[in-house]
Amino acid sequence: MKPADSNDNRLARLKAETLIESLDWLREFHGKTVVIKFGGNAMVDEALQRSFAEDMAYLRFVGIHPVVVHGGGPQITAKLAEMGIETEFKAGLRVTSEESIKVIRDVLRESIGAGLAGRIAIAGAEAKVLSGEDKALFLAEKTKVETADGEVDLGLVGEVRSVNPRAVLDLISQGKIPVVSSVAPDVKGQLLNVNADLAAASLAVALGAEKLIVLTDVPGLYSDWPDRNSLISEITNSELRELIPSLESGMVPKMSACLEAVDGGVPKAHIIDGRDPHSILLEIFTESGVGTQVSK
Repeated sequence: MKPADSNDNRLARLKAETLIESLDWLREFHGKTVVIKFGGNAMVDEALQRSFAEDMAYLRFVGIHPVVVHGGGPQITAKLAEMGIETEFKAGLRVTSEESIKVIRDVLRESIGAGLAGRIAIAGAEAKVLSGEDKALFLAEKTKVETADGEVDLGLVGEVRSVNPRAVLDLISQGKIPVVSSVAPDVKGQLLNVNADLAAASLAVALGAEKLIVLTDVPGLYSDWPDRNSLISEITNSELRELIPSLESGMVPKMSACLEAVDGGVPKAHIIDGRDPHSILLEIFTESGVGTQVSK
């Protein structure tokens, strides 16, 4: 047998140290549920999609129960344009018509959800696609947005008002990874387009999840954006509640989701950079973690 060189030995020791460091976190999270909002650059970059799927399979096989909730803004916009349907945003939210809600449902479930489930299967774990329509998972009501100019009509845009987690719990009990898209019916059965960040938070609360992790395209929450030195590593829910009104509009739903989760009993919520491969594993299994953590 050829003797290993010193670089090989150093690399092997580093791997062993990393595994040992993860032991405490494996004990802490074994058998627990973690809800992950999949979004940002990780949704459109093939290498990041692959590493995300590998992370989900890894969590599953070390005894953690990952539940994935996803949106699909860029893909939805591209499909609507392909079909000649104009995209309009008001108050930072997509105006949704009867025509576009059907496209949104199909893109989320048949394209993004099915594609992600397939990648997870390639990584070695079984995944199942769901949406808010399945077994009354989500019940939503239309969103009303107030601006300085009065109430804004967003069309078929909603917020989750109740969660029946049975469909997700059944999949977890079968050893499968739920992949959930964020459309949901109202009490009359009208399908609504629901913000995926907030849907993930509602599901995390209903499941009694140990963590909510939201993938973004920035390293975390900044107290004074764009000052890169103002990155916040930890913040309480009360501190975040005061900060949200001053945040850049794109971060508001993500941080609101973290706040909703922690207020609802989820011990910790995290904003992490989905552009970094395996950032989820770094957050869960290392002492330093990554991104911004929200807790009570």
